[in-house]
Amino acid sequence: MIEGISCFAQRTGLQPVLVIFGPTACGKTDLVLRLFGAGADSPFAGQAEVISADSMQVYRGMNIGTAKPEIQVLQQLPHHLLDIHNPDEPFSAGDFVRQADSLCRDIIARNKLPVVAGGTGFYIKNFLCGLPATPEADETLRNFLKERLRREGAGVLYRELVQRDPASAAVIHPHDTYRIIRALEVCTSTGTPRSSFEVTNVLRSGFYFCIIILERPRAELYERINLRVQEMFDAGLVQEVESLTNAGYSASDPGMQAIGYREFFSLEIQKECSENRLNFIRDLIARDSRRYAKRQYTFFKGIPEACIFPVESIEEIQQHITAFCSTLS
Repeated sequence: MIEGISCFAQRTGLQPVLVIFGPTACGKTDLVLRLFGAGADSPFAGQAEVISADSMQVYRGMNIGTAKPEIQVLQQLPHHLLDIHNPDEPFSAGDFVRQADSLCRDIIARNKLPVVAGGTGFYIKNFLCGLPATPEADETLRNFLKERLRREGAGVLYRELVQRDPASAAVIHPHDTYRIIRALEVCTSTGTPRSSFEVTNVLRSGFYFCIIILERPRAELYERINLRVQEMFDAGLVQEVESLTNAGYSASDPGMQAIGYREFFSLEIQKECSENRLNFIRDLIARDSRRYAKRQYTFFKGIPEACIFPVESIEEIQQHITAFCSTLS
């Protein structure tokens, strides 16, 4: 069904890319597998490769809490940008865009369709519209801020960010020290808030995008989130976190600031007695995941030229992709 992708790219100079965005636990992985997995009952079976747009699935050893695709899924459908960094190594939107661009070229050269799929809206928006022109990193200033972090703590730096750049602070978690430091670095080096360097709403040139947004009824999605969190605990999330901390990773590491991990270090759990602690952590993860899903829904408005489908409307989604692919011949 998907034919001539490489020839289309050579003939037009455009890279055809399918982008699928949806909130956490909405069913993205199942949908993509049903559409493109080897042996799937679909005209696209075996004709695509997935580029994961999940900011935390890049980290090794963080499988359960990030809902990383299981080995059976990966055997049926190649996925990229999984398990490429250790939890103490930062991975930015810029890193994602550069690697996704390279992967798209490689996948198209193999005459397969690149499918950028995930729920990290900031990554997808930057991939679609390009990176904002933020200044280069200032290592001297960054090291100074890191030293302040060590001496004064994340709370002090976050409160400073709230004062200097409230718009950035509103979308950065108080424990996300990597992004707090970056935002303060930009404020200090340019005299301009990090939030003023906005991504445009114009799609990048050089690409031929098909953009799909998946949705579920809010109550249904929240119930799926609650169920997923319980399944994570049943699958051994506590042991996974213990393994990471035993390996030397801590709450300040970029990977450990993900939902599903940071809650184990939250100050909120310190008040809980030991027998209630795990239940409280589980409830915190579910709460934070629901809040994250709500922000993802809000982010929908910032994705240009996208078509929104209920995640279970697979026939409509398949027809939409078919129409896109028919223009590649």
